[in-house]
Amino acid sequence: MTGGGGGPQDRPPERPGGPGDPLGSRSGPSNPPPGESRPSASDPYSVQPSTMRFGPPPQPTFIERQVDSWLGLLRHLGQVAEMTLGTLRAGFRRPFEGKAIIAQLEAVGVASMGIVTVTSVFIGMVMAVQFAFGLRKFGGMEYTPRVISLSFARELAPTLTAIIVGGRIGAGMAAEVGAMAVTEQIDAVRALGADPLKKLVWPRLVASVIVLPLLGAIALVLGVGGAMVVTDLQFDIPASFFLRSSLSTITMMDFAAGLVKTPVFGAIIALTGCHFGMTTRGGTAGVGNSTTRTVVAISIAIFIADFFLTKAVIAVWPA
Repeated sequence: MTGGGGGPQDRPPERPGGPGDPLGSRSGPSNPPPGESRPSASDPYSVQPSTMRFGPPPQPTFIERQVDSWLGLLRHLGQVAEMTLGTLRAGFRRPFEGKAIIAQLEAVGVASMGIVTVTSVFIGMVMAVQFAFGLRKFGGMEYTPRVISLSFARELAPTLTAIIVGGRIGAGMAAEVGAMAVTEQIDAVRALGADPLKKLVWPRLVASVIVLPLLGAIALVLGVGGAMVVTDLQFDIPASFFLRSSLSTITMMDFAAGLVKTPVFGAIIALTGCHFGMTTRGGTAGVGNSTTRTVVAISIAIFIADFFLTKAVIAVWPA
């Protein structure tokens, strides 16, 4: 008997995922819509849900990080060597950038006199106190002027001056050249047919090589003077005796052994600062990063160069 509503046998079968199937499409694969084809496992361009992986990329291992660090160091050394050769080739071509060199002499040398004066005087005072207290235990107070003057002449004056001045002028060079790099001013210099190495690097290199020996000599005089004042006022060593002992101890070879290292330090400062400045990327954050890396690299490079230069000076002048 059939009625208006009909029996269960008269109802059409429900599709999976319909109202009668609470599990929906999860109960089995559904047919794709008309006009679309099901992804094939043999199709290399199809996305297979079973092969998709989500999450952060794997972290490099310790060995991989060390290899990347050494490769980066070698890359930087190669870039600095290439920049040095290019700067020397461009520097001896006309024009010689005399006005730019004079401006850099003022920025590198005259502006650094304050920090050189303060640090040299107080380092000399500290050295006087330390050596005087140490030598007094062994009855060798009269050797204090000789030890201080000799250590200042051969090591402290050139190296500490390069470290202190290098941190100041190296960071300034990196920031200045880096700001030009991120604002595409260096590209504009190239577009105008000029050489950035000659316009930017050469004046800073020449000024640093000229100024560092002068600052080293000034630091030697001020450091010994500060030590002489402290020993006279606190340890009863007359200033005249201190001066005579210092002059009788230091020879021209001692003075030259320290002074000959300062042009190399100046070249390291200028080339390192300009290199990190010209390779700056990433806007103002990149400029700050380059400045920090410059200060660290200059300090490490000066200490390493100081060791090898000291060995070379002793080998040439063993006396």
